[in-house]
Amino acid sequence: MSLQASTSQTVGPYLHIGLSWLITENLAPAGVAGERLSIEGLVIDGDGKPINDALVEIWQANAAGKYAHPQDRQAKPVDPGFRGFGRSATDDQGRFRFHTIKPGRLPGPGGKLQAPHLAVNLFMRGQLKQLVSRIYFPGEPANAEDPVLALVPAERRETLIAKPLAGQSAALEWNVILQGRDETVFFDC
Repeated sequence: MSLQASTSQTVGPYLHIGLSWLITENLAPAGVAGERLSIEGLVIDGDGKPINDALVEIWQANAAGKYAHPQDRQAKPVDPGFRGFGRSATDDQGRFRFHTIKPGRLPGPGGKLQAPHLAVNLFMRGQLKQLVSRIYFPGEPANAEDPVLALVPAERRETLIAKPLAGQSAALEWNVILQGRDETVFFDC
């Protein structure tokens, strides 16, 4: 009897095939309240090569700091046009993009207010479980008191903070680096 290695389980290169109809890159159509911005970036593997078949998913609160979800029972206004959830598939160069608004602050662990942020899930080939991260905003004073960001060693926090895109107003860049130097911080969930 010989033992043969079986194929490893993987999400596969199927994201563009099976999930492309779920792509929603514009979370804030016309009429939605809040500071409009775009976020774009790259998903890069450990060798510095772009991942061309990843799916970046974001969840966020509206400008008032309320999620469009029944479990968010805060007495804050709901913006009916705001989606609060988006997906972007990476292109051949590993790029993704979103058009949204800057979220308001909302309570976090222990009731402490969190800084404005976007929750990120990343799906790609070779991953059995999605990677979880966050995008914080540059120059945001509330970053200094965010209870989740405070859990991250100071020298690694910059991997969670988007950077302004040169020459573009209301445009940010946030890259996902999967391994190595400057690896993005990922959270266990």
